[in-house]
Amino acid sequence: MKSKFKKTLLTLLASVTMLSAMVIPPPPKVNAASDVTVNLSDQKQVIRGFGGINHPVWIGDLTAAQRETAFGNGENQLGFSILRISVDENPNNWYRELDTAKAAIAKGAIVFASPWNPPASMTETFNRNGNPSAKRLRYDKYGAYAQHLNDFVTYMKNNGVDLYAISVQNEPDYAETWTWWTPAEMLNFMKNYAGAINCRVIAPESFQYLKNMSDPILNDSQALANMDILGAHLYGTQVNNFAYPLFKQKGAGKDLWMTEVYYPNSNNNSANLWPEALEVAYHMHNALVEGDFQAYVWWYIRRQYSPMNEDGTISKRGDSMAQFSKFVRPGYVRVDATKNPNTNVYVSAYKGDNKAVIVAINKSTSAVSQKFVLQNGTAASFASWITDASRKVAAGSNLNVSNGAFTAQLPALSVTTFVAELGSGGGTGSGTTYEAETDTTLTNAVVETINAGYTGSGYVNFNAATDAAIQWNSVYCAVAGTKNLKFRYALESGTRNLDVYVNGSKVISNAAFTATGAWSSWGEKTVQVPMIVGNNTVKVVTTGTEGPNVDSINVTAQ
Repeated sequence: MKSKFKKTLLTLLASVTMLSAMVIPPPPKVNAASDVTVNLSDQKQVIRGFGGINHPVWIGDLTAAQRETAFGNGENQLGFSILRISVDENPNNWYRELDTAKAAIAKGAIVFASPWNPPASMTETFNRNGNPSAKRLRYDKYGAYAQHLNDFVTYMKNNGVDLYAISVQNEPDYAETWTWWTPAEMLNFMKNYAGAINCRVIAPESFQYLKNMSDPILNDSQALANMDILGAHLYGTQVNNFAYPLFKQKGAGKDLWMTEVYYPNSNNNSANLWPEALEVAYHMHNALVEGDFQAYVWWYIRRQYSPMNEDGTISKRGDSMAQFSKFVRPGYVRVDATKNPNTNVYVSAYKGDNKAVIVAINKSTSAVSQKFVLQNGTAASFASWITDASRKVAAGSNLNVSNGAFTAQLPALSVTTFVAELGSGGGTGSGTTYEAETDTTLTNAVVETINAGYTGSGYVNFNAATDAAIQWNSVYCAVAGTKNLKFRYALESGTRNLDVYVNGSKVISNAAFTATGAWSSWGEKTVQVPMIVGNNTVKVVTTGTEGPNVDSINVTAQ
């Protein structure tokens, strides 16, 4: 069973998937049938990140070096920004999750948790389809179970891990060796008990994105209010079932995450097979473009079919994931792009941190010449990184932009990521700047004028304390919606993280502010946040022992 190694029930589903993946494509065209148009002002979903699960109770913990490889974003690192962990039914095992979780957070990742079973004292056996030993949560223990999840949240926080979210149940509809939940039981818990959980709540984590598990939640106002993230797994799910119209209709203000998958199979030593590993990038493309998912989370980070080999090196499947995870960073927004401009060519595009990112997959057995056209934004040139049969996220050529367009050669059976700094025509106006020292409330922070280059009458220096904060009290918006929030900051070395709150709600955890090189060298970081009509409060809070010096924020419409 997958609780130890992999899902046996899904072997047939994976085999069917592989048959379709291995069909020889029709003869490719050398020249693109159409251009890719990237519209930087046509925004889709905010990306939370990419990652996988660490499960030390079942397969052993990641080593210190493997944590660096997974969550670092340098050369030969995966750039993962999400870690999933398990809520063990035995609290005596909870300590085993701490080391990797703390290391991930230190690298700017967010951590969420999923349970497979409640404590044994809360469960009972019942007859399910002729199986008299099936297990479920006792109906009189729903409140106690909510407290059990709260206890895990508290334990992790008290030990240096501030969980981003916690799930109610891993795969409640695929529980041969763990705990079953019916849609009605999940609805009851979400409606009447989940509101007591002191963390963002993920539900229902159906193993195959079966909508019968989540439709009742979306159709019940109280259950929906208690759900922060709709989580789903994509084992055997067909691409034409990735879209979820009811979520688009009812899920305003909620996130949509793909919280577990391996693809296209979990065969032994399959992680480095090419072009099979290219299917991972294609699956990610479909999850992001067809499913509008905001997170993509693999099963085991380190396994013979996973992004990391058992020896801690990055596999070809990992390279495919890294073409997204290293460059499409948390808080970036997917923007509209021609998704299938040519036979076997698939494209998605993103923007954030004043960058444009384009990921192009060529499943053809011949190179393709592809033209890309930018709309509502300008760039001078695009850098490129390539993974194919012989390359592993290798730097490619720089491509100059002329008249708002560039043409690139997409190698056979490859994935290429293009990254550019956006110019002044990046699709947004100049916006409104709010100084950090004016009309703000400071907590364990002070206004300084020591380091040159600031604007206004000074900048704010966080005192060396956790939970130090700056709050801008009157950020005005004429139109509600997602806004670009650009920080002007300085940081001599290292990386420091801030939580971002809007109107009292945390909207971004552990936003990473990287070094600008000197305290008098001012850089910028842009994130996307929701705002209401009228005055808004914006607050940043240190999550380590320090933060960068902050000069101002600038708010623009997207």
